[in-house]
Amino acid sequence: MDLLHSQLAKVQQQLAFVSVDPIDWKFYVQVISWTVTLFESYLLVRQYPLYSKTEPPAALAAHISASDFEKSQKYGKDKAKFAFFSGLYKQCLDSTMLHFGFYAWSWDVVGQAMNRFGYGAEYEITQSIGFVFLLFFISSLPTLPLSVYSTFVLEEKYGFNKTSPGLFVADLFKGWAIGAVLLTPFLWAFLRIFNWAGDRFVPWLMAFVLTFQMIMVILYPMFIQPFFNKLSPLAAGELRSRIESLAGKLKFPLTHLYEIDGSKRSSHSNAYFFGLPWSKHIVIFDTLIQQSQPEEVEAVLAHELGHWYYLHPTKMLAISQIHVFTIFALFPAFLHAPPVLASFDFPKAVAAQPPTIVAFLLFQMILTPLEAFVSIGMHAVSRHFEWQADRFACELQEKLSDEKMSDMGDRLGRALITLHVKNLSTVWVDWLYSAYHHSHPTLTERLKGLESFQSPRAKKAS
Repeated sequence: MDLLHSQLAKVQQQLAFVSVDPIDWKFYVQVISWTVTLFESYLLVRQYPLYSKTEPPAALAAHISASDFEKSQKYGKDKAKFAFFSGLYKQCLDSTMLHFGFYAWSWDVVGQAMNRFGYGAEYEITQSIGFVFLLFFISSLPTLPLSVYSTFVLEEKYGFNKTSPGLFVADLFKGWAIGAVLLTPFLWAFLRIFNWAGDRFVPWLMAFVLTFQMIMVILYPMFIQPFFNKLSPLAAGELRSRIESLAGKLKFPLTHLYEIDGSKRSSHSNAYFFGLPWSKHIVIFDTLIQQSQPEEVEAVLAHELGHWYYLHPTKMLAISQIHVFTIFALFPAFLHAPPVLASFDFPKAVAAQPPTIVAFLLFQMILTPLEAFVSIGMHAVSRHFEWQADRFACELQEKLSDEKMSDMGDRLGRALITLHVKNLSTVWVDWLYSAYHHSHPTLTERLKGLESFQSPRAKKAS
């Protein structure tokens, strides 16, 4: 532990200028945030002309009807227009709040409200929690119209929306309530660790965040998801038999097999698994069951079990912990940096002893370009894992010595095509846009990959 802290101390020495140099951090955040937003807008400009193509890629021509392709192109074009506008709109909001000192104002408002009830500056954690809630509530109100438009105009236009106005409002308030219930103790513990550990908080905060993530893996399906969706045991039949048989052969620790009423809100479809290493749960959207044949749904689950087989969730968790560690390791220099708060319009009395939560939120803004690069890297890793999972499904015949699995690659290909067609997913994608935004390879790339994964077996058979 001493070695870790000595190395972290060296990092802080390199960043000592942060606490003394009068850098205009607010101007820096404005510039980099606008740079990221304009780059994302540029990516949309690159992608947009592809929605005017009149024919699908040659590899998909036999699988997508002209009407479905035309509809997916219009859907993609409308989503791109909306993304372009909403991205600039949100950036204008953020930029305006920064320019007029919204964060300093919010801290002051909460402090004044507490003073009226006899609570002073010594109740920093209480003020910090109120500060976060005020920031979230006020900043979320201007973006509500975007959510309304996306749900009741854009998704409604293409037949995806199943959410009623009453359900939309109920989901909104339930989300806020659950967020408050979870965030309050999280923030309290988060800030208490800083108070207790001082500048040696890094390993303790890492342990806390990881523990919280593990607890949420258990709590979410049991107590949170039922507020929004109904999970029902998958009915007995061919699909259940196929999945249970596949899980048994792979020794996948399947505890529950659920069908979720995704159609309650949208006609988009999906399937996933979650749980602890010794107890896993598979969830299949009812829309996927309705849109695909049992053998195709089995192929989708074979792909998902490939992620489990190769420990992809564990590896992604490990990578994310490295990311979190990097953030925590850099933060102490900004935790004791009055010039940072002063540049964001906080009064001298507050900036002299920076509140932990304020310093951390400002630090997150400063890290905006780093987060953009991290996102690109994480997407690249995710796409690599998707290739591995596709290969796993194709190689099940050899892994299980089961001839019934010989066409798993073909079945997965058909399932992917069905998912893309039913979801009106884009089939023409700019490479740079995809690298920045997509965690999965494109449909054309995956179909070519499935073909290459199966070609050695075909050559061997011939």
